[in-house]
Amino acid sequence: MSSALKQIFLMIRVNLGSLPRRLAISLSMVLSVALVVAVLAGFLAMARGFEAALAGAGSPDIAIVLGGGTNQETGSEVPAEAIRSLAAMGGDSGIARNPGIARDGAGEPALSRETVVPVDIRQGDGTEQTLSLRGMDVTGPDLRERARLSQGRLFSPGAREIVVGARIADTLPGFAVGDTIRLGALDWRIVGHFTSGGSAFESEIWADLEPMQSAFDRQGQVQSLRVRLDGAGDPATALAALRDRLSALPGTPLTVVSETDFYAGQAERTESLIRLFGWPIALLMAIGATAGALNTMMSSVSDRSVEIATLRLLGFARLPVFAASWVEAVLLSLAGAGLGVLASGLAFDGWQASTMGANHTKMAFQLDVSGAVILTAGLLGLAIGILGGALPAIAATRLPLTSALRARG
Repeated sequence: MSSALKQIFLMIRVNLGSLPRRLAISLSMVLSVALVVAVLAGFLAMARGFEAALAGAGSPDIAIVLGGGTNQETGSEVPAEAIRSLAAMGGDSGIARNPGIARDGAGEPALSRETVVPVDIRQGDGTEQTLSLRGMDVTGPDLRERARLSQGRLFSPGAREIVVGARIADTLPGFAVGDTIRLGALDWRIVGHFTSGGSAFESEIWADLEPMQSAFDRQGQVQSLRVRLDGAGDPATALAALRDRLSALPGTPLTVVSETDFYAGQAERTESLIRLFGWPIALLMAIGATAGALNTMMSSVSDRSVEIATLRLLGFARLPVFAASWVEAVLLSLAGAGLGVLASGLAFDGWQASTMGANHTKMAFQLDVSGAVILTAGLLGLAIGILGGALPAIAATRLPLTSALRARG
């Protein structure tokens, strides 16, 4: 081993051996880094959980048809003429009559007319929650491949009955199977609960379309069509065929998007908003933590000035002095990053949260402290030590040797 490496390892051992003398200020650096890492991990876990909830709701085999030139259900209306035109497209004699839509057992197009309305639910403590009530045809649940009944049954056609998503049933009281709840001006009977692999669907309430339209004065209104794309070929080809057919229809322009892209667009907007708040907060805290790290390491250099001066006079070069001080800062920041990652995993992973989703209604999801979240937050914590320890390490190499020895007598 070269003389320079031996000096570096010896200096590192001397520095770490003196840590008990500086335990309080060293712990303050570790805790400040841990706080920064935990805060950033919390925001990133929130964004990741929201993205996962929406990504789980999308399927490439399902297309969503929207009217009015919008790509959101809010503000969309699909005209009755377009619905009748799609329903009349039967048979297998080419794209003109088979516009990429799959058929059910009776040979009818596999589609569901749907409309969403926000409903306010008053809790026992007087607070209100705004939830999504989605009216759909009886084929609607079958067009959501991950949706499964966990209790009870589906709503009956024409009846004021609802099935409730698992996240609503698990977090809000009064949604047990068999209960009656007031939505709008009418009472509805809860006949079932459903799960959907943790996706955004679990934050919805489902009902038959026509009773919902009648109860909320939405007669004839259809905001979207969900259709199953023809599974005989490539979903992208079927989607293109459907777009071509709908573009030829007169009247209101219709937008066709795969369910995957539809929810990915929603996830991107909200995820970007969460990150927009999270990163600036974390970076501001990181600047403060870096200043704290610099102060900690300057105190460390001051505390070890006699040791450094003595070793320098004994022939130690500047590089080992720099490396030892810098490694100390990096190790302390690594300890803080590890503590922050552990705390964020225990505090946030799987934690239930909610935000405003589409249609200005509540959407629940679970925070996800994934490997990417841990890596990103941990690297920020490490950067605090790398940057905060550099200047004190340079200062240690420029310490006036005779002055340091005289100052300590």
